[in-house]
Amino acid sequence: MTYIAELLVANEAYAAARANVADPRPGRRLAIVTCMDARIDVFAALGLHLGEAHVIRNAGGRVTDDVLRSLALSSQVLGVDTVVVMQHTKCGLAGVTDEELRALTGADLGFFPIDDHAAALREDIEMLSATPYLEPLEVIAGFVYDVESGEIEDVVRWERPA
Repeated sequence: MTYIAELLVANEAYAAARANVADPRPGRRLAIVTCMDARIDVFAALGLHLGEAHVIRNAGGRVTDDVLRSLALSSQVLGVDTVVVMQHTKCGLAGVTDEELRALTGADLGFFPIDDHAAALREDIEMLSATPYLEPLEVIAGFVYDVESGEIEDVVRWERPA
């Protein structure tokens, strides 16, 4: 059986047993920006269930234009007021440069490499908090997930002044 066929068979079992969540608004008014790394089970790591949070994933869990687009909809249309930006240990974007990643991929892109998780999280949270159309956001937190232990370090926090 091919991988695609296995996925379709697995989906049949999932569809038969899944919980039906009708409301597209996340129940916890929460969005999580995290890395696409396959070692991160976002819902399990944070004790979440289907329908409770939007999860936006990309390489490195960095705030990019597409993340801003998604968060504009999450916050302005779907009621999100809290965002967690969660990077992780042993990330492929840690300790490399844009130039190295361009050479490896052949893509002339900005890859948002991570030299220091705390600095990258502060930069991304500063961008989110300063973006005018994300005014509905009340709390933004920056976490680092340890891929070996499963533990999360709470690195930085921002709250909208009252």
